[in-house]
Amino acid sequence: MKLTFLGAAGEVTGSQHLIETSSRRLLLDCGFFQGPRAESRRKNERLLCEPKQLDGVILSHAHIDHCGNLPRLYRLGFRGPIFCTEATADVAELMLLDSAKIQEEDANYLSRKLRGNHPPIEPLYTAEDVRELLKLFEPCPFGEWHDVGHRNELRLRFSPAGHILGSAITEIDINDAGERKRIVFTGDVGRRNMPLLNDPAIITDGADVVICESTYGNRLHGSSQDMKALLLKTLLEAEARSGRVIIPAFALGRTQQVTYFLNDLFNSGLLPPIPIFVDSPLATRVTQLFLRHQLELDADLQEVVKHDPDPFGFHNLTYVANQQESMELNRRTGSFVVVSASGMCESGRVVHHLRHAVSDPRNTILLMGYQAPHTLGRQLAERHSTVRIYNQDYPLQAQVLQLDGLSAHADVTDLKWWFEESTRHGHFGKAFLVHGEPDAAQALATTIRDYVDEEPIVPKFGESFEI
Repeated sequence: MKLTFLGAAGEVTGSQHLIETSSRRLLLDCGFFQGPRAESRRKNERLLCEPKQLDGVILSHAHIDHCGNLPRLYRLGFRGPIFCTEATADVAELMLLDSAKIQEEDANYLSRKLRGNHPPIEPLYTAEDVRELLKLFEPCPFGEWHDVGHRNELRLRFSPAGHILGSAITEIDINDAGERKRIVFTGDVGRRNMPLLNDPAIITDGADVVICESTYGNRLHGSSQDMKALLLKTLLEAEARSGRVIIPAFALGRTQQVTYFLNDLFNSGLLPPIPIFVDSPLATRVTQLFLRHQLELDADLQEVVKHDPDPFGFHNLTYVANQQESMELNRRTGSFVVVSASGMCESGRVVHHLRHAVSDPRNTILLMGYQAPHTLGRQLAERHSTVRIYNQDYPLQAQVLQLDGLSAHADVTDLKWWFEESTRHGHFGKAFLVHGEPDAAQALATTIRDYVDEEPIVPKFGESFEI
């Protein structure tokens, strides 16, 4: 049996890992590389696995860096099943249709920029590719073994990962020519005691191989409750300065956490009377999925909805309905808050809001999580003297705050806890650490070496291992 790392190896994007047995080829995730436009397109248009030879995909969750290249996989000939949780299937539909729209817009933009007799740029995939791909999804409930193939050859089971709605830790039992192996793929591991989501499940039956993320393998996060206090403090200070607050937030997960906190502050009478806008059509649709799948959310949310049927909405919160309303926000005066995608400030309506906000010292940009290298979000986090937006340089004079308390990724203490608690019940053999920058992955390898039988491995891109 062979394991090859085709993405998120030595970096935090483009999750994709290939399992090959004597009779099957399975892909764990098929994510987009996210970064500068030209580099991203070059990496995403070339798949290193052969789509037509794949027997299936196991999808950990519906973030674009984990699912975003599935439609291209389909476009290039893949027709196998895609296994995921029910909520992940619903969320992936929204995320991938939105991604297809971006691919088509980007292709049109690049085609217009070409000179001479160059052929037009094709999108990496289209909305039609997404709609056909969705027919391949096979949703599986949490906690139940799902048989794949014949003669007990392969089965899988999903458990909550606590990362985003629907996210799963996957246990895979494989019978390869009479030799049975168990592989655990964490996808992205969430944090304990976070709003909305249940804690990550521990593994009680051990595993021969663990493939684990390491995004924050060398970092500690602040408390999510501290984040609520800091959010309130930021809004009060902005109101005093008559400034606006721009919160670039991922449409999936982070926006719902922010609005959930704001709803709690409103109900507690602490929130200042400052207009708040969620300006992301995708975030609005994702929020409806949170309500649809609320029985998968944590006990605190279940209590809240007993007396508040909309935990993501309140009197002075407005979900922006259309592009015209979005444009009008930038003509407003006085204090207000805009929560808008994308979280790394690379695309979407938030880029327009940042363009109008970055050069005014009364304003605040509130970054809510990890910012990948070379993105506008990373430039803001590093407080460059100028930032480039739509090919124009703007002086960065607004305040920039980066709050990691709402990070959806486990930090080093959460990951150590997960390995420690899981290995109380059964041993882990090999561990491969992915989805982390090199320093973070190496630090986590040192942290967990006492919980696995062999020295943890940080694989390089394209590297293969016999297991």
